Amino acid sequence: MDLIEEALEFEKAKMSHMSTSDRVKASREAKRIILALNEVYKESKDANIMDIMKRLTAKKKRIEIRLKGRPDPGF
Repeated sequence: MDLIEEALEFEKAKMSHMSTSDRVKASREAKRIILALNEVYKESKDANIMDIMKRLTAKKKRIEIRLKGRPDPGF
């Protein structure tokens, strides 16, 4: 399955020193891969696919936190 290989390759990619546009592209790519894996998961119910989706979702959330910026504590 080339989709799983693509997901694993995205997971291993370094996300440091990225521009804002690169972060947006990475977030969209993660979303695309997660949704495609979800369609495969619906058919197979393979736990490995669910684990990959969870890890990609965590990475996507980290990217989006960096995009939005840290909330101001409001002191």
